[in-house]
Amino acid sequence: MTDQEFEAALIDAAFALGAEAGWLRVSPAAAARHAGLDLARARALFPCTGEILRKFGRQADAAALSHAMTDGSVRDRLFDSLLRRFDYLQLRRAGVVALMRALPFCPPLALALAGMNLASMGWLLEGAGVEATGVGGALKKRGLLAVWLYGLRAWAEDNSPDLTATMAAVDKALARAEGVAQRHSSSQPPPEAETPAAT
Repeated sequence: MTDQEFEAALIDAAFALGAEAGWLRVSPAAAARHAGLDLARARALFPCTGEILRKFGRQADAAALSHAMTDGSVRDRLFDSLLRRFDYLQLRRAGVVALMRALPFCPPLALALAGMNLASMGWLLEGAGVEATGVGGALKKRGLLAVWLYGLRAWAEDNSPDLTATMAAVDKALARAEGVAQRHSSSQPPPEAETPAAT
């Protein structure tokens, strides 16, 4: 088993265990035991529970960025990427929903996951052709994170096979974010004209 296959197996086991017993009982060691995986190898690849979520998030980002749209509006491209990310979460739906329920009872994990999600939003913005660096990029990432979290709440309650409610929530949140961005842009004062130097 390659490291990549081992990581996938342990992540699957962690989300299965989280769905069955709750995330407060999930650790790399517990997931390894659940799947019959080597503990020493699990220790080398997953030093903490946060690493399970970090690698899962990276896989979700890869799914969102793979074959990402290159045409259409920025809003269309972001919508497509966000929905691809939800499609990936759908593969481990029970475990992800269990994780969401556990986060209020585990502040350190919630804080770590918030930072990971913020970084993920930067990748999705860049994938849609939006620069996500500097102060402006930080604001854009926080704005897209708000869109993601709004959609995530809808997704957790969405039992439709085609995620209709999730798509509607993401579309609504993106429209709201787009409106805020346009108002902010229009409220910025124009750059001052340069004063000709005295001769």
